Amino acid sequence: MEQDKSIRRRGVYLLPNLLTSAALFAGFYSVIAGINGKFAPAAIAIIVAGLLDGLDGRVARLTKTQSDFGEQYDSLSDLISFGLAPALLAFNWSLSSLSDISVTAGKLGWLASFLFVACAALRLARFNTQAGIADKRYFQGLASPAAAGTLVFTIWFFVDNGVAGETVRWLIFFETVVLGLLMFTNVRYFSFKAGPDGDKVPSTWVFLAVLVIVLLALDPPIMGMIFGVTYTVSGLLITLIGRRNWKQQREKRPRGQSQAAKKTTAEAEVVVDDKDHESPETHG
Repeated sequence: MEQDKSIRRRGVYLLPNLLTSAALFAGFYSVIAGINGKFAPAAIAIIVAGLLDGLDGRVARLTKTQSDFGEQYDSLSDLISFGLAPALLAFNWSLSSLSDISVTAGKLGWLASFLFVACAALRLARFNTQAGIADKRYFQGLASPAAAGTLVFTIWFFVDNGVAGETVRWLIFFETVVLGLLMFTNVRYFSFKAGPDGDKVPSTWVFLAVLVIVLLALDPPIMGMIFGVTYTVSGLLITLIGRRNWKQQREKRPRGQSQAAKKTTAEAEVVVDDKDHESPETHG
């Protein structure tokens, strides 16, 4: 009986790590497919890795099998699937053609790919060190799966429409650099792990999730690209609005305090003035 429990417990702990291994395999397959010129399958493999990455953590929480090993293994898998794989896909499909312009432009191509990988690594390291203390409602910086998904859906869209990589190389260069930098910024993005007030996710969000799945099923490349760009821009808007509100509140506080101080000072001057008028009568 105890042996059966041990086997069952060991199997449960293996389940989330098997999902993580599957995501890692999908990322590795994407690298191989991209090197061999199979760009559409390479893009799809990264998207599959994103789906598996979303499952392993939830399975671990549902089965109560979270562990430090699982967290670290998941981060290493994410670095391959959402850092290295999309960067190499962008380079092999488009950015490598920058070398046809000049030697310097060619260097910019692989440097942009490296920047994406480095920022993904920094993003994951920061996420691990802030686990448990960060606000669950928001991600600090663009999450690596979201950055990879936006870049990969864009590439898949162009490949699906027969667009050659060299014709949009500067667009891919710009997108790779911007998405990479956004991963290691303080721009806030909705995590969809909790509601706006920190409580459970509203039921309307579930409806929106179903709607997104339906729209993705209609035309995955173009809808995925639209959703990715929209989510990327949403974080910038959230951060700008939040900073504007914070500045307005900060400006209101000193003004209110100064008005209260002026009122107190005026009342004190009135009291002193009254005492000055009363003092001759008192001494007389």
